[in-house]
Amino acid sequence: MDVYGLLGNPVGHSLSPPMHEAAYDERGLDARYVTFEPDRDAIEAAIDGAEALGVAGLNVTIPFKQDVLDRVVADDLARRIGAVNTIDFSGDGPPTGHNTDAEGAMRALRDHDVAVDGADAVVVGAGGAGRAIAFGLADAGATVAIANRTESTAHDLAAEVSGATGHGLGALADLLADADVAINATSVGMEEDATPIPAEALHGDLAVMDAVYRPLETRLLRDAAAVGATTVDGAWMLLYQGVEAFELWTGLDAPVDAMNAALRSRL
Repeated sequence: MDVYGLLGNPVGHSLSPPMHEAAYDERGLDARYVTFEPDRDAIEAAIDGAEALGVAGLNVTIPFKQDVLDRVVADDLARRIGAVNTIDFSGDGPPTGHNTDAEGAMRALRDHDVAVDGADAVVVGAGGAGRAIAFGLADAGATVAIANRTESTAHDLAAEVSGATGHGLGALADLLADADVAINATSVGMEEDATPIPAEALHGDLAVMDAVYRPLETRLLRDAAAVGATTVDGAWMLLYQGVEAFELWTGLDAPVDAMNAALRSRL
């Protein structure tokens, strides 16, 4: 039996186990997906232990995405983003580190027929999710504007992302006026009925994605739907980062429908 899992602290709330186990069942794989919750200062021992025990692959979440970066052989994208969310132990050498958040976001957009290549995209937030999404958009051919509450952080990220520009939140109305894609990469909307983007800045030619998936229908997405914009809820990004991990680990096409059904049944 192959063992995969999630490394984080805390991880009790995670929706990854049912999503991945639905994939194993659908593909007839003898595999299980479990959660690991090491202490913050035990991350190196946790990775060494997983390798010694023959764990096939790990997803990595808060607070370890940066901590594991130098404890695996990270690929170019993970290095540029500055975070690893997937570890593969299947090779003959040391474990390799990857970041599937970027491509997960791009696949979520493509699934909703949102063209990224040549698009003008606005990313709100310059934290972990914002970094992954900004790199994913730029690599896919979009022109990226990053707006953040702390403007200097947006400028710092923009300096790393090809062709990107950094801005404060006060620039959102101007940035969105001619934009094709807008993505909320902050946690605004998760704990309260709030939005990081003023409703009056939205328009019907936009595709709007929210990385928040609890609730599925955030205030941002309600505002976007009200003006006729295409909307993409955060569960799609969560789904496709898991799809990317499954395909990386197994070499098989992921059963997207089964994974999506398992995920949404728990939201």
